[in-house]
Amino acid sequence: MPRPSAQPAASPGPLRFSVLGPLAVHRDGRALPLGPLKQRVVLATLLGSANSPVSVDALTDAVWPEEPPRTARKNLQVYVSALRALLGEADGGPRLTHTCGGYVLRVTEDEFDLLRFRSLVRAAEGQPPGSAAPLLREALDLWQGPPFGDDLRHSPRLAEEAERLELRHVTAYENWAEAELAVGGASAVVEGLRDLVERHPLRERLRSALMCALSRSGRQAEALAVYDDYRQLLARELGLEPSRALAARYRAVLAGEDRPRARTPSGRDALPPDLADFTGHTDELADVLHLLDGSGGVVLLSGPAGAGKTALAVRAAHLLGDRFPDGRLCVSLRDADGVPRPLPDVLAELAQHVGHAGPLTPESWREWLAAHRVLAVLDDVPGESAVRPLLPYGGQGRVLLTARGQLGGLAPVHRVPVPPLRTAEALHLLTGLVGGSRVRADREAALRIVHACGGSPLAVRVSGMRLAVLRHVPLREFADRLADPVGALDELTSGDVSVRRRLARGWQALPAECGRHASRLAEGTGDGPFGLAEAAEALGCDERHAVRVVETLIDAGMVTSPGGEVTAHAAQYELPHLIRLYARGALAGSTAP
Repeated sequence: MPRPSAQPAASPGPLRFSVLGPLAVHRDGRALPLGPLKQRVVLATLLGSANSPVSVDALTDAVWPEEPPRTARKNLQVYVSALRALLGEADGGPRLTHTCGGYVLRVTEDEFDLLRFRSLVRAAEGQPPGSAAPLLREALDLWQGPPFGDDLRHSPRLAEEAERLELRHVTAYENWAEAELAVGGASAVVEGLRDLVERHPLRERLRSALMCALSRSGRQAEALAVYDDYRQLLARELGLEPSRALAARYRAVLAGEDRPRARTPSGRDALPPDLADFTGHTDELADVLHLLDGSGGVVLLSGPAGAGKTALAVRAAHLLGDRFPDGRLCVSLRDADGVPRPLPDVLAELAQHVGHAGPLTPESWREWLAAHRVLAVLDDVPGESAVRPLLPYGGQGRVLLTARGQLGGLAPVHRVPVPPLRTAEALHLLTGLVGGSRVRADREAALRIVHACGGSPLAVRVSGMRLAVLRHVPLREFADRLADPVGALDELTSGDVSVRRRLARGWQALPAECGRHASRLAEGTGDGPFGLAEAAEALGCDERHAVRVVETLIDAGMVTSPGGEVTAHAAQYELPHLIRLYARGALAGSTAP
């Protein structure tokens, strides 16, 4: 039985908790003695979930990752009692309390560096570079070293939490560097970026920012060397080439064209926050940025539910803030249940965002759009008729659409299909959510999980969020669950986020005939690509009719054509993996007695 290690708090002075570096608690500038190692592990685990209950089982797993002693529960009570005496009260009550869900350590943002870091990063989201850069710099200055220090990382739970925090630190640094570059601060970011590139050699955003910083500091040769080192590393380690976006930056540096552009604050910004762990789709992002930065009046991102269209659109809108000084806004054309919104409701929201006096009509919206350098993201478009009245005839404004289908009745529109994530990208996203050590311990199971997700960013993200909560579930067990085609979609749920519900909304929006056709294709063709003859056999019709059916499903976003532009009889088609699972279930439900 451990001895309590605490000195009762004699001073009412404020506490300061730190985990962005060695674990520490200060009162009036004096470091408090935190006791033996296991007691510090308990404190660090509670701080990692500050203001939320931490179960006794979770604390036991953190303190004794191998085999807990029979006295584990009593030992924990001793450590908690010592910490309670050490930390004293907060707002007139115990700072460390016990609830039905476990132990809760209450801290405020002013007291805890991690909460302050998160608050500053959130405050910077959606801000123009000149406002975001100082907020992000303040957030980064809170870091004093590796999270929790080195001595607590023998606990796998804390080691995983430390990895997640370090990834957030890198993302914040990337955001700060890009904002600083945008306002002309190239020299301020070079050395820090170089250090991070050495620690995270495969992180492309770091490489891109470092190339830009070196080039704008007059160090062109070094900028080109950064790209060449990365190209060789990717080829050697992964057998891949740099993305088109990074290759374009290389060409710009080579040609001496990488110069900072004047930035002006956006006037009306109404965007969702950019995903801190946005992953993949670098080529598609480069295409969208190029089109919207140039003459592309309307750009459409298309792909099945969960493909990452909205996240990609929001990332592009955040990156293009300097090109749209009159603002960027995002409006969904469906409600929370997936039902198309009436046009007057959409126009009313647009009027609110742009500060228009009085109601907007389609004509007055187009006039306003033509007269302003603004980017409007119209998300989850249900069909051509729903969005056609909102599209510009010309002028300064740009519109970025997302839709499951191709919206073939719209012209002229620049179409950018959103493909599934590559295996390496999906694995990177999963790793950021569940922790690198957990993935390294069973890489094969992690690969099975991302393959079972079919390259869907939504499915990978839901899997990662669920596994981050279900720490006791081995990756191999979860991979086995996803391998069951009957129950896989039920596993892809975390809290109120459900892949099945997302797919169901898209399915219900289909004409009944399209749903039946998709179900027959799902049941009658094998996993992976299929040809026209297989489609005709599954549909029970001739190939001439099968072509029309398949092309209708392509336009609806239910079928993809991975084979490229070839003749119809030689083409290859594919049902995305998760859509195939849902369609088979829908067919089974419709034929059940």
